[in-house]
Amino acid sequence: MRIVYVTAELPFSTQEAFIIPEVVELIRRGHEVRIVPRSPRASVAHEDAAALLSHTVRQPIISVAILLAVLQEVCRSPIRSMRAIAWLFQSRNVAVLARNLAVAPKALWLSRIARQWGASHIHAHWAATTSTMAMIASEVCGIPWSFTGHRWDIVENNLLALKIRKTGLARFISRSGTEMARNVMPDGVPDKARIIHMGVQLPLRSETGRVHAGPPTVLCAANLLPVKGHRYLIEAFAILKARGVDAALWIAGEGEMRESIEHQVATLSLQDRVVMLGQVSHKSLLAMYAERKIDVVVLPSVDLGNGLHEGIPVALIEAMGYRIATVSTLTGGIPELLDKGAGMLVPARDCEALADALECLLLHPVRRAQVGLAGRNRVEQQFCIEAVVTELSAHFTAPDRSINEQRA
Repeated sequence: MRIVYVTAELPFSTQEAFIIPEVVELIRRGHEVRIVPRSPRASVAHEDAAALLSHTVRQPIISVAILLAVLQEVCRSPIRSMRAIAWLFQSRNVAVLARNLAVAPKALWLSRIARQWGASHIHAHWAATTSTMAMIASEVCGIPWSFTGHRWDIVENNLLALKIRKTGLARFISRSGTEMARNVMPDGVPDKARIIHMGVQLPLRSETGRVHAGPPTVLCAANLLPVKGHRYLIEAFAILKARGVDAALWIAGEGEMRESIEHQVATLSLQDRVVMLGQVSHKSLLAMYAERKIDVVVLPSVDLGNGLHEGIPVALIEAMGYRIATVSTLTGGIPELLDKGAGMLVPARDCEALADALECLLLHPVRRAQVGLAGRNRVEQQFCIEAVVTELSAHFTAPDRSINEQRA
């Protein structure tokens, strides 16, 4: 089967590494995949994304090639092209309309690329402009399509109801995602909406236990953004220091909050405990887990409103796959991942509760091992990439009645 994957920037993105296992597994199963990033960059950010370059069609959002494709597609299918463009004017406000119109030329180019390649299916990650591209391309070339909605892109409500009607599969990665969709769709979410988690490649089970000297190490691997809640984690580490709990905190990632985080670390005199690793490649991160350099993984996320919260973080799923105990907050889709003892959950912004949970795991190796094992079992049951891709593939290959329905 030939599948086109429309992404925001992957394989050039620093924030879409969670899509890589899905694409790799599809290719491993013999499917041909072509990745079409909406906004490609000059270079890849993660080593394991480099292998996807040979499967990527790079084209800027506007170019001579795109303009020629627009003319060719409009001449070839004028009614379908005009109908698809007309849909964009149902956008809920001028800002959303402008974003959709900006990607319309590339969507027509995508139609031509998918048809010429002989694609069987088009799938878009994100319910925003990438799925707008896929929807237009599908209408013009007649190839079935689907999309994955994550978090903010659902709340943005970029023609969400229309897209669900026009697609064969509207995939949401969490129950909280479907709830967000219901909040922006007063008529309800159609039956074709499905919860299919993001998956990870599980490592083989191995012996657990610390192999590194020194104090236990806590890792927070997350972009340095307000939604990730780093400030509360730093405060929790100050509390642990005051309690006499010895531990190191490694922070992996880059972003707008770096300066304020470094200032907070200095203000609380935590320079001897907190290490800013900067951007860490996905491959290097997994190596840390495999080599058992990390004792606990923490994600102190917060809910900023308007869909600005976590879905089900792959950063936690991957650590759980290595039987590393995790701590996170009662926000977004995180409870779906860590409930019933698969991890430790604390209220968001509650520094004392976060410190308590970390202290429990840091000082009690048996408890840490129990939580790590429960997390591994949860991932095996619900988030292994093989099961996820099996379900996705079934939808990709199923007859898509939406094409006929929308043209009837």
